[in-house]
Amino acid sequence: MVFASYINPQSIFRAFKYVVYAILTFNIFLFFQEESLATAQTFSEGIDLAEIIQGFTSTIDTAAWVLLLLMFELETSVLEDQTLRKRKVQLSFIAVRTFCYGFIVYSFYGYISKMLSLYDISPFAVTDLCAQLNQGFSSILTIDDYPMIDAQSCLILAEQELYKLNGQQLLGSASDWTAIQWLAWVDVINSITWIAVVVILEVDVWLQLRGRHEGAFVAISQVIKVVLYSILFAAAVYWGLLGDFLDFWDAFMWLVAFVFIEMNIFQWQAETSSDN
Repeated sequence: MVFASYINPQSIFRAFKYVVYAILTFNIFLFFQEESLATAQTFSEGIDLAEIIQGFTSTIDTAAWVLLLLMFELETSVLEDQTLRKRKVQLSFIAVRTFCYGFIVYSFYGYISKMLSLYDISPFAVTDLCAQLNQGFSSILTIDDYPMIDAQSCLILAEQELYKLNGQQLLGSASDWTAIQWLAWVDVINSITWIAVVVILEVDVWLQLRGRHEGAFVAISQVIKVVLYSILFAAAVYWGLLGDFLDFWDAFMWLVAFVFIEMNIFQWQAETSSDN
């Protein structure tokens, strides 16, 4: 009987939810690992403090989002309403939220900067590309994967009209650059869409704590969130088809995580209605 109490549907659901949260936390390390390798090529002359947000945008963004996700989980599922209404708790949540949103907006700026930097290219003319081996040149694989040019890849690139990222040793064809520029645009769109989602969620939580989560706003917010989540799903699919696996996996996991937050809010509202 004791064992059965630990494997009831609610416990399984909670365990699955926290596994998803743990995966998203681990993704911080994976993004740092990926972006560390990428910045070695895109910032081959060294990266200064002002450029860190451009070089490690996904790492910083993901870390801030994980902390914000935990805030939403505490508010919508873990803590009681009486606790959430305490002045010290509210001030603590405001402080943490301000910290998170500061880095999320900063990351949005980083995505825009990164996207614009990928347009700073110029034609690269060389008589014998393969003679440039071991000169630090890299080619484009995906937006954060730039392998060094070797004997095999130089033969392929030598047959194409190449463009070079100004100030760096990164080469690619026109189609290569177009592909990662589109991926950078998806990063920007994804970032601003998530910001819009959490703005609506913040209003949901604010109204719920004041017992005013009803009326026209509920219907309107649901429609808006359907549109926003559809955009985020489309971005995940795009990454799955044309980006790398980590971007797709992370985007999918975030959608799952916020489905849990939406379910928390729905259950919270149902419990409040039954108490009344």
